[in-house]
Amino acid sequence: MKISGATKNRIFAGLYAVLVVLTAIAVVWLMRQGYAVHKLTRGVGDTWFLAADGRPWFRMDEHRRDVPLADIPEHLQHAFIAVEDHRFYLHPGVDPLALGRAVVRNVTEPGTPEGASTLTQQLARTLFLSNQKTYGRKIREAALALMIDAQLSKAQVLELYLNRIYLSAGVYGVETMSRHLFGRPAKQLNLAECALIAGLARAPSTLSPWSNLDGAIARSHVVLARMREEKFITESEEREALRTTIKVQPYPGSTDPRGGYAKEYLRQLFREHFGGDHPPDWEVRTTFVPALQEAAEQAVRAGLSRFSDSDLQAALVAIDPRNGNILAVVGGREFAQSQFNRATRSRRQPGSAFKPLLFAAALEHGYSPVSIVDGLTNIEPQGPDEWSPRNADGTTEDALTLRAALLESNNRAATVLQQHVGSKPVLSLASHVGLRDMPDVPSLSLGTGLVTPLDLTAAFAMFPNGGLAVTPRAIVRVVNADGGVALDNPIETERVISPQTAFQMVSMLGDVIERGTGASVRRAGITFAAGGKTGTTNDFKDAWFVGFSPTLAVGVWVGFDQPKTIGREAYGARYAAPIWTEFMRRAVRIRPPGTFDTPGGLKEVTLCRVSYLRPVEGCPTYTEYLKQDDDVPGRLCTIHQGTIKQQVRRAVEGFISGLGKKIRGIFR
Repeated sequence: MKISGATKNRIFAGLYAVLVVLTAIAVVWLMRQGYAVHKLTRGVGDTWFLAADGRPWFRMDEHRRDVPLADIPEHLQHAFIAVEDHRFYLHPGVDPLALGRAVVRNVTEPGTPEGASTLTQQLARTLFLSNQKTYGRKIREAALALMIDAQLSKAQVLELYLNRIYLSAGVYGVETMSRHLFGRPAKQLNLAECALIAGLARAPSTLSPWSNLDGAIARSHVVLARMREEKFITESEEREALRTTIKVQPYPGSTDPRGGYAKEYLRQLFREHFGGDHPPDWEVRTTFVPALQEAAEQAVRAGLSRFSDSDLQAALVAIDPRNGNILAVVGGREFAQSQFNRATRSRRQPGSAFKPLLFAAALEHGYSPVSIVDGLTNIEPQGPDEWSPRNADGTTEDALTLRAALLESNNRAATVLQQHVGSKPVLSLASHVGLRDMPDVPSLSLGTGLVTPLDLTAAFAMFPNGGLAVTPRAIVRVVNADGGVALDNPIETERVISPQTAFQMVSMLGDVIERGTGASVRRAGITFAAGGKTGTTNDFKDAWFVGFSPTLAVGVWVGFDQPKTIGREAYGARYAAPIWTEFMRRAVRIRPPGTFDTPGGLKEVTLCRVSYLRPVEGCPTYTEYLKQDDDVPGRLCTIHQGTIKQQVRRAVEGFISGLGKKIRGIFR
């Protein structure tokens, strides 16, 4: 096929245009990065985390201590050079020999990748790039390294590198690591200690001295050998260093204990996206509200102070149910004592706090709040272990409405309801709201699966928000130094139950705190629109309260890290609900609760609050909300006396009902 001259001209013109555009992009990028590199001569900024209102909240490296190169011992400088870049003083920022060797190795042995990053390239990545392993990033890294080496002296490059390198456990820079590990400034370190710090750069997380001291020491021996090979030390100095006993101090934790769990959680999320390095002048826009974070920490502290056992822990999570934004996180009693975040990482049984998912699934499958669950006294043992549910107070009723069963957290009713509805709808709903890997067992309804406080709190958000599952998010966006978006994390929601079912659950969970197992919340002074559910596991090993207002979903867990009985009658209402209540009392001043909106498609029916039937004179009443297909109770209340006319009508209803039962019995 012959190509005409005009076609060739168009092809060449198109290629030329593409080349011009690409060249322009490259020139602009080089100019911008060149200016950024030039700014390094004035020092380095830091990555800042912003609160939900856009105000600076905290830095990525709150421990950071920049020191001049003169305050960093030569042994420490030489240790990094020997093990990371022994031709540092010879190359222009990129080592052509190491690069060539790496290319050959990666081509001839694809399964054994070899890096070729110089100290300058590592600095470029730390300051300007992410840890993504792509050829495009490597090219940008090399270009930046050449610019850095062209504008800064080797001493300046080394000083920046040693002050910025990530060395594990959230610690950046050799001065900070020296003080954390050994309690002394870097200039007072001996050779063995210098080698240990330099060895961390290769694998900061794996070789952290606080979790793997043996591995860190073994790596330091490699560093010492490289220093001897490069003639930075003698054989006798190496032998002496190998005989030196290394002792490290306990991890010091945060220098600012306020917000420690929240801040470290956000830092870890950032590292998961961008690696251990972090560039200067980046902004991480978060969803957290510092005032709510402080209120959460005060509530946990006050709640745990009521009990004498100092090993007792608690976790609290607060999210915006409308969008999944995490507003506050407390992962334990005291961050300075334990950095383990129980709010996001501890998986425990939720007990009865899981029941609302069962009841929501039932409402989605033809039940109403006043549907009757009966046969409660005749439950057969379930499963191979002869498991049989029992109510905590030992009582047994043969029939209950769903509303009554939920407000008193009746175990038998939950078990029968699960048998009628089936496990699949419950498991499906749980999975869609973030509670995955729940066990398909008869005790599912009693919360024998494992959940984190964050996930369970997010699951409850579907009730006040009208039936939407929300994905919890802590970071909204990460913006780089040029104003470009390095990470965008949009709101994610999914409809999982109807607005009508969600509102019925709001009404039923409101009853829980009005006159059910969570009534202590109202007695403690919570007067605004709210709902919630207690949770207590077998042998009182976990205590929960998860609840919500129209603008907040909050979950609280109390227990021990190694599960054991908290105490006698350690119900969620006694241990977790007071913390929830204290937080909500503080939070209402920061985030007004508002009211729950009633969706269309619901019928409002006045019923007796005791019998859940049509009221007679003398009945305490409430408003029930029924979906269009829900059965409306027609019988009059049989508990309260009523007027003479109502008594006669009730007697007639009873006679007709009894006659109907006899007729049905004949034809069975």
